[in-house]
Parts: sequence; C-alpha cells; structure tokens
Amino acid sequence: MIKFGKGNLRVPELSRPVYVVAGGMTDFRKAYPEKQSTELCMDAMRMAVLENDLKVDLAEFKRMVNFCVYSQFADHFGDQLLAAAKMHDYLGFDPVGNIEVKTGGATGGSAILAGVTAVASGYASVVPVIGWERMDEVSTRQGNAYIASAADKDFESELGWLYSTNYDLMNQRYYYTYKPSRETLAKVAQKNHRHALSSPFSHLAKEYTIEEILASKVVSGLLTFPECCAMSVGSACIILADEENAFKLTDNPILVKGIGAGSHTLRTADRRDMEILLLPNESPDLYEGRTEKWPGFTGFLAARYAARIAYHTAGITNPLEELDILETHDAFTISDLQTYEDIGLRPYGRGSEFIESGEAYYEGKLPTNLSGGLLGTMHAVGATGIFQVAEILWQLQGKWAKFHERERMWTRFGKEKPRNFKNLQVPNAKTGMAISHAGTGSHVTCAILSREVK
Repeated sequence: MIKFGKGNLRVPELSRPVYVVAGGMTDFRKAYPEKQSTELCMDAMRMAVLENDLKVDLAEFKRMVNFCVYSQFADHFGDQLLAAAKMHDYLGFDPVGNIEVKTGGATGGSAILAGVTAVASGYASVVPVIGWERMDEVSTRQGNAYIASAADKDFESELGWLYSTNYDLMNQRYYYTYKPSRETLAKVAQKNHRHALSSPFSHLAKEYTIEEILASKVVSGLLTFPECCAMSVGSACIILADEENAFKLTDNPILVKGIGAGSHTLRTADRRDMEILLLPNESPDLYEGRTEKWPGFTGFLAARYAARIAYHTAGITNPLEELDILETHDAFTISDLQTYEDIGLRPYGRGSEFIESGEAYYEGKLPTNLSGGLLGTMHAVGATGIFQVAEILWQLQGKWAKFHERERMWTRFGKEKPRNFKNLQVPNAKTGMAISHAGTGSHVTCAILSREVK
C-alpha cells in the first residue's frame, strides 16, 4: 500500500499571480491537407492576438514575449523531430527561449503548467502556449498504433494497439463493480456531440438519440464509435502573463487560481492499493465499509492527486458548488464517469448521478464540456488541454458568442451554422476548471481559472 509523506501532499504556492489573457484555435478536422502544421499554429496565434480585444498590435505583442511553450504529443505523426523549433521559427519568436512538452494526452495541460510556473517564478512575463497535432498523414490504423505506444510497450501495447481496448477493460470492471445504466454512458456521448453542434471548431458534431449511440458499430467491447474520441488535426493557443503585462494586454484577464499535476504508473497492472486520497469536500467516514480496492481499475489516482492540489491552491472546498463550468478529458464515455468521481463531484461508484441529475448539462449546476469536448469537437492531442482552457477563458470573459455564434466564424471554416444552434454562454460564470489526462491516467493536470482579480 502507498502511504504519502508530508512533502508529497505539500500545496504549491505561486510566487506571483498568473493570468490568461487570450486564446485562439483553428477548427478541427479529420484531415487538413491544405495547411501545414506551421500554418495551423500561425492561425491559432493570430486569432489569440488579433481577435481577443487586446490593447496592442501584433508587432508590439511580439516585442513583449520572453518565453514560449510548445505542445505536441507525437513526432511520429508529422515525421519531424524538434517540430517545436520549426513552429517557433515560423511564428517569428526566435531567439526567445522555448521548450516542448510531451506527457501523452495531458501534453496540452502540462504545457500550460510549464508556462504558468515560468511566469509565477518570475522567469518570464509573457508566455504563449501553443499546441497542435498532425494526425492525417498516416492511416487511422497506424495512428491508433502510434497512440497505443503511449501505453507500456513491454506489457500493454501488444494486447491490442488500440487505446479503446484499454478503456473498455476499465469499462467492464466499472460495470461489474458499480453496475451503472448502459444508457447513462450513452447520455455522456449524446450531450457532448450535441454541444459540438454549436461550435464552428467541431469535428464530430451530431444530434444522436440514445438508441443510435447504443446501436452504433462497436470499437471495443461495450464502447461504440460515438463513445470514443475524435482523431483530429488542428492547433490551439493561449497567452499567459504576469499581472503588470496582463493589464497592459487586456482589460479582462482571467486569473489562474489553481493548478495541479498528478501521475501514476504507465503500466496499469503496477498500481498498488492505497487508502482513498480525500478531497476538501470529503470526510473520512464517506468510504467507511468500502470493500473495493482503490484506485484499482475504476479510478485514476493521478486525477485525484491533481484535483486535490488545484483545489487547495485555489481555495476550493466544494467543487460542485464553487465551479461554474467544467471541461473534462472525455476521451471515452467511461473515462468521463470515472473523472466525475476522481474530482469529487460524486463519491466513488456514483458518478452516473452527475449525469442523471442533469447537473452536467447547460441548464444544470455545473455545465460540463459545453465545448463539445473530445467526443464531439476535437482530440488533436497536443492542442487538447490548451483548447479546453481557451474555451473556459472565453466563457469567463463573456465572449463565448463572439467566437461561436457569429456567422463569419462558421464561413471561415467552410461550415454552415446549424438551425438548431444554441448559445451556450453560461450567465455570469466566474470560475471554471479543465482536466487534461494522459493514457490510462499516467499524467493528469487540473487548472482552475477565475474572474477574481488579486
């Protein structure tokens, strides 16, 4: 059994406030043959600088930048080592220093963490964080094999070369242990694909019935195609700044109120049992009498550890009451249910209640994945965690409609705005959280943003 020491559970302190001032992205597609990755990153950066009501022009902004963080999951897809250097050159930021981050599916969230720590430490004052993925230059089968290489190749990759197989094993165990309704998982997919209908950036927007989701082709075990995330091409960007420069750039910066990271063994079979790590809203007697081992194959220690750090850093004591909007890493419907429990929205074994109560919907207490998430809008892996934070930024700034509702945004990407479009701006949203998740929980980050100004 794992037992934590005092240092393991230390709550980080940011030496100075860090703000998100702007976000940008391309749309996301199965294939983007007309644009190179460099052009996609440029499009995302141009949106961030030129369309977020910043108070400086592009030339002045470039003179303010003193560090960059890049985020790409796999060199394999684009067949280019040191791709970040290529993006950096193309964006015109040399000779400013830069790093490239890789932590699987959590790469975007980890890149944001790197940018936040650079600003918070005083090393940098204005930091663009740019992510992308090029997943259209290989076949879907080969792409899935590349992604499965992020599992333990000594033991796990050979079992299927398909991450949906890994998650269906978790799905099967979760069903055996907690016996949720099959329809509940389908409702997660239905909700997120429906939200994607209101996004001009979306890859897999569609109105599904529950029956259609359950009757769709099976990818692995119980998981059907609408319950598995997209493999997308695209780019996303946010701009981080210290307080002085944040207010030089915008009148409406959003505070990074808390951020946390967690990890767990790459090989899931190496995960040892332990007492459940409690969150601020949980008491020791909550799991009294529980017989199921934890985290086992139904929970993610990395997600709980990251959430605990972020909650304590941000002063969050009851996430369901204090958060106004949430973006989860809904790579598969089952991973969403697991995440609801890992971050304390429901006790372990009761994640389905968050969906069935209606709280996860736009009209509910904590609207979740209004962006369309990974199921409906995108999973261009290196861009995903950054995309999530950009969406939350726009919600907290009250700019969701500016980037989603205007006809010219739809025509820019060659799309027609649907007649059943819905304005998903959350009224008076003040605090939001994004979960960035890798593999079967090897790396997870949790970022909490707030309109609060220190």
